[in-house]
Amino acid sequence: MKNSLMDWPCAKLPPTAFASQEKSINTTFQQCKCMVKKYIVPFNRLSRKDVALVGGKTASLGEMISKTSVPVPNGFAITAEAYRYFIEKAGITKRIKKILKHTNVKNIKSLQQSGHDIRELIKNAELPKDLERQIMTAYQKLNCRYVAVRSSATAEDLPDASFAGEQESYLNVEQHQLMKRVKDCFASLFTDRAISYREDKKFDHFKVYLSVAIQKLIYSKASGVMFTLDPDSGHRNFIYINGSYGLGDYIVQGRVNPDDFIVLKPTMTIIQKKLGKKDAMEVRSARGVHGKAVPKAMRERFVLTDKEILTLARYGMMIEKHYGHAMDIEWAKDEKQIYIIQARPETVHSSKKKNIYQEYKLLGKGKVIAQGTAIGRKIGAGAVNVIRNVKDIGKFKQGEVLVTVMTDPDWEPIMKIASAIVTEVGGKTSHAAIVSRELGVPCVVGAIGATTKLKAGKKVTVDCTEEDGKVLDGMIKFNVAQHEVSNIPKTMTQLFVNLGEPEQAFDVSQLPVDGVGLAREEFIIATHIGEHPLAMIKQKREQIYINKLAEGIAKIGAAFYPRPVIVRLSDFKTNEYGNLKGGAGYEPPEDNPMIGWRGASRYVDKKFEPAFRLECRAFKKVRDVMKLTNVKIMVPFCRTLEEADGVIKILKSEGLVRGRNGLQLYVMAEIPSNIILVKEFSKRFDGFSIGSNDLTQLTLGIDRDNRMLVKEFDERNAAVKISIERLIKGAHAMHRKVGICGDAPSTYPEYAKFLVKCGIDSISVTPDVAIQTKMNIAKVEKSRK
Repeated sequence: MKNSLMDWPCAKLPPTAFASQEKSINTTFQQCKCMVKKYIVPFNRLSRKDVALVGGKTASLGEMISKTSVPVPNGFAITAEAYRYFIEKAGITKRIKKILKHTNVKNIKSLQQSGHDIRELIKNAELPKDLERQIMTAYQKLNCRYVAVRSSATAEDLPDASFAGEQESYLNVEQHQLMKRVKDCFASLFTDRAISYREDKKFDHFKVYLSVAIQKLIYSKASGVMFTLDPDSGHRNFIYINGSYGLGDYIVQGRVNPDDFIVLKPTMTIIQKKLGKKDAMEVRSARGVHGKAVPKAMRERFVLTDKEILTLARYGMMIEKHYGHAMDIEWAKDEKQIYIIQARPETVHSSKKKNIYQEYKLLGKGKVIAQGTAIGRKIGAGAVNVIRNVKDIGKFKQGEVLVTVMTDPDWEPIMKIASAIVTEVGGKTSHAAIVSRELGVPCVVGAIGATTKLKAGKKVTVDCTEEDGKVLDGMIKFNVAQHEVSNIPKTMTQLFVNLGEPEQAFDVSQLPVDGVGLAREEFIIATHIGEHPLAMIKQKREQIYINKLAEGIAKIGAAFYPRPVIVRLSDFKTNEYGNLKGGAGYEPPEDNPMIGWRGASRYVDKKFEPAFRLECRAFKKVRDVMKLTNVKIMVPFCRTLEEADGVIKILKSEGLVRGRNGLQLYVMAEIPSNIILVKEFSKRFDGFSIGSNDLTQLTLGIDRDNRMLVKEFDERNAAVKISIERLIKGAHAMHRKVGICGDAPSTYPEYAKFLVKCGIDSISVTPDVAIQTKMNIAKVEKSRK
């Protein structure tokens, strides 16, 4: 008999989806009869062509060991043929079919009873002695005491169906437990959730077989999950990693809130690091595995160093490149090395139509009664049903909002009929998160205290349209818009978006837009920092300010990379700065802050200059360390040329030199002096962005906050439009670009027509009107031809 698996007739079959497997599985088993019965195959003799023989999970492990250089713990597979041999030898096939025939999978109690009865049949059956001998011989050749025993179904980890968590796996297994755990894995082909899942996916129960992977156990100091795309928005430019201490089960089960890391693929730089709670971990012991509290000192530091994060990201890139597909990967770290212990195709976003952009939008407001991390970008509403124990899932009704502490695969029969899901614990790769994405059900994880805050029967709306998921009081109406991205025409005039919240960037960046015309620093400072920079400097906490501001800017810059992102320096007024924590002592009272100490006048003032330098250092980190050279800097409310020179001097002293490493400086055109002196301002800046609100205020002499003059405040006034025309003409004469980031094009569709006719280079609007504005621009450009 030949030793190479690739010489076996069955190894030459190339099933990559269940449709082709149905035909090939029986063929494989028939062809295998030409050999002496052998049910064990080492990982290094497997490849992804062997899904019919060992299942998707194990075939992938073999593929990585034999075809890539990523580190994978060695092991062997108990083949699907071995499973079939065991079931036939035990003589229980007919009994299993009979039980399933009388099962109503829509009835929770019927499903639970049938699943239990089938599993007990399998667990109580005898493994054939020849199979036992082969398993034990292969185990002893691994030369290790502890192994992981993992199930691997032959229809598992396919591009259109993940089967994630449907079968069981066991860690820390010793020799005396091995045969029992192998049978437990075989039995888990008929867990309640697996039966239900196969029914939903129209998979034949008797054309799916189970292989078992026996793998050297990594003595995990930390472990986690990695996606080679953003798991919520589906953005392909990112690698998302999470991790916690100990073995990996607690992350998948949602028992801990892990650390989160985001890496931008094109630059291979870390864009975000978010410290998780990590209050518990699963560890090995002489008697198996058990839970343990994480000491405070460990909770307060990241489980991975920056070097390790980038090492993992490189592994992810290598695996994705090899498979040509976005991947869902599990990793573990011992004292010396990081290992990849599983890799399967990502199934949620990879199967979506790429030319459809779906947008959910609330049409009203409601009181926030619970919040956590949003999974997916949808909205759901219904009556709350609080279920704390899986034994009570029979009480759940279709369309209700499931509220619980956490979920595991046994909850899936009701998760798919929920209008929304809320769990108290868990992160973005917990069971609740993974399954809700696949089901398309909005979910909020890590909503602390949800089971007590949300009362049974209460009508709520679950809003997951931003990174922070919110549970709102009452049934609030919402709209779902579907945009056919492929039908959006190309335009000569660039369309940008205005953005403040970094959490929106991953989703908005997938709109057919050319970049960001205005990213507001104030939103990042107010929501991510919330403190006055001068107060933080006094407390010697300036690095925290720099890091948080840089992370917020970077998230926007990375989402749109390599498209341009114009970030406006802070434009808080004195009253707004004063409202920040610790700000009252640093801000003077002003009768009209709108035309007071703001913008460039602040940056060059010796009292505020130290705070401005923190902004400069944040930009320096974004562009030089994170390599986001697509980020441009814009100076707001620059009244005079002297102010412009002063700001440029400070930027230069902080290493932000116009032209160096492609750095461009823009200036807001919102004061008549910017237009009157357009030639001189053009010598100092690379472009202008019109702020139509302030320009209207200062052209017409109207306080934009004065309610008595609201009718007179109109950007369509002839004086304002003449100023805009002159700015565009003057800037173009100096070979400078002009855009607009004010509200006028969003508020008045005819304004876009006026701007295009003036030859404006770009129009930047709020994301909700981006596509309609793009269509308007296309019509105007077409009419001018």
